[in-house]
Amino acid sequence: MSPPSKAPPAAILCCDHRGEGLSVLLSGKEFEAYRIQSTPDPRSTRAALRDGRFDLIVLHPLAEGGSAELAEIENLRGEAPPIPLLLVVEPGDARPAIAATRALERGAFDLVHRDASPEEVALRIGRLIEDARSEAEVEELRHRALHDDRTDLLRPAAFEQRLAEHFSAAERHRLPMAFVMIDLDGFGRVNKEYDHVVGDRVIARVGAAIRVALRAEDVAGRMGGDEFAVVLPYTGRIDAAHAVRRLRDEIRAQSQLVEGVAPGFRIRASLGFETFDGSNLASFAEMRAHAEAALQEAKRRGGDRGVYYRSLARPDETPG
Repeated sequence: MSPPSKAPPAAILCCDHRGEGLSVLLSGKEFEAYRIQSTPDPRSTRAALRDGRFDLIVLHPLAEGGSAELAEIENLRGEAPPIPLLLVVEPGDARPAIAATRALERGAFDLVHRDASPEEVALRIGRLIEDARSEAEVEELRHRALHDDRTDLLRPAAFEQRLAEHFSAAERHRLPMAFVMIDLDGFGRVNKEYDHVVGDRVIARVGAAIRVALRAEDVAGRMGGDEFAVVLPYTGRIDAAHAVRRLRDEIRAQSQLVEGVAPGFRIRASLGFETFDGSNLASFAEMRAHAEAALQEAKRRGGDRGVYYRSLARPDETPG
């Protein structure tokens, strides 16, 4: 059994905008365990944050109070969780603390006086990095609990909750939405002709295709096996039909990306969808039943197509 891999050293971006030796302060033995990159001005700091990955930002702002620099860095700190920030301030100057409270809306930050000892600075840096890593671990665990390991789409229970939330909001505000059910065509043959490893690769590729095809506000879940579902908020019939075609085409395109299959291998899917205008359905269970009926009709017609529930009697209107 191989020993566990050692975590890489934390990366610190030292923003010495005043040019008063902040990088020298961080060059002592207390900081030897870190990988430190220094930037002398806001422009180089912007470039470093765009191009690199950092575990902590140490900032000595150029302007008194640092409001503008803090606001800009807030936009560059990332999302979940944001990069923690240690703000270096002048003794007796309360303005940076006020500016930081206003500008840094997300994530951890701390302040340290310019004349603080290296030991104190190292202590604050270590605490911020440790707290951020703990938060990241919690976020990762939360993500794994809600998302399918193979596809990174929502698990059934989490998806059902989001579906109920979107249906309730659409009903309350009379907003349109669409619901799509997806089932792979002939997936059982994949496991018979190849093995479950190839089957898992197919499922993973389909999950990637669904993520690529959707907007940021859309919600997708793996409902089990080779079954998937999608919620399209603020989406009427025509836009839903376009989205279904896009999903079908993205799934088709994965055929050439699966390893270990014979030439001519194809991934195809049947899709059924229903729309809600905020008042024309009694419940999301009814919407699901309609989408399921449309999906079965897509299967009956040979698969590799989408069918709209309200056009079952008008096949020319389906996004086949």
